Amino acid sequence: MNDEQNQASSGEEKLSLVQPETEETLDPAEVARKKARSKAFRKYQQEEELKPFQAELIKMQRYLEDSKQRMIILFEGRDAAGKGGTIRRVTRYMNEKHYRVVALGKPTENEKTEWFFQKYVRQFPRGGEVVLFDRSWYNRAMVEPVFGFCSEEEYKNFMRGVTGFEKDLIRQGTILVKLYFSVTKEEQARRFERRKTDPLRQWKLSEVDVQAQERWDEFTNVKYQMLKKTHTTHAPWKIIRSNDKHQARLNAMKVILNSVPYDRGDAEVDFVPDPDVVVSGSRELETMEAQRLRMGKFQG
Repeated sequence: MNDEQNQASSGEEKLSLVQPETEETLDPAEVARKKARSKAFRKYQQEEELKPFQAELIKMQRYLEDSKQRMIILFEGRDAAGKGGTIRRVTRYMNEKHYRVVALGKPTENEKTEWFFQKYVRQFPRGGEVVLFDRSWYNRAMVEPVFGFCSEEEYKNFMRGVTGFEKDLIRQGTILVKLYFSVTKEEQARRFERRKTDPLRQWKLSEVDVQAQERWDEFTNVKYQMLKKTHTTHAPWKIIRSNDKHQARLNAMKVILNSVPYDRGDAEVDFVPDPDVVVSGSRELETMEAQRLRMGKFQG
């Protein structure tokens, strides 16, 4: 063996002694710790990315207080679509005196005898306040007809009257933002499975959730009808693609901020929503109609 061959052989031996660590060579506990640190750092980076927009939400809130304007934000969508997590990020640093999160339960016996919108109107904002509805009057367009919680006549009355109700609300000076969080069937199933196994999330799993996958197509059909009848020029829907929770939260904030004519504080902040995440109600309808033509039914 010549000198060059000896040197090459020696180099190979040294390299073999200094191979990079892999998950196979590391202790399993150390692998778990590294993954946890990586996940924690990624989550930290994501939360930091939201902060400039959360600072802008504070400025927006101050504008509403000064101008005594009212604002309502509706968070709609399928179960496990990411509504609650987005609401928590939107309100995290806002002034608690000037916003409320409203998540109404089943109607009481008295409420069943009232005008349908009455219980929601009771929760409406005063001047300078933001009210965020975690599900809203659109329960009557989505959940109630699918599960038989309302009659066909009640559903039809709602669909006939809701656009006029919203038009009057806006005409009288309320800023109304309608967000629909859209998640795929596969991602919803994954999130439900996590809720089953995670003790910190088990409280989120309800009987309605369990049936959500079985009734996927029914929900898709009523979603189409809702968008077709209630996506209007005065009260448009914004669809938030929410398989990626972080991008959904970030872009929902952009939509909210763009709905209010306040003086923006940070010129470096990019307020333009990602077109792959935020879709107009009309574009969503076009997508759904194309799916029906190609495959014979709506997909999501």
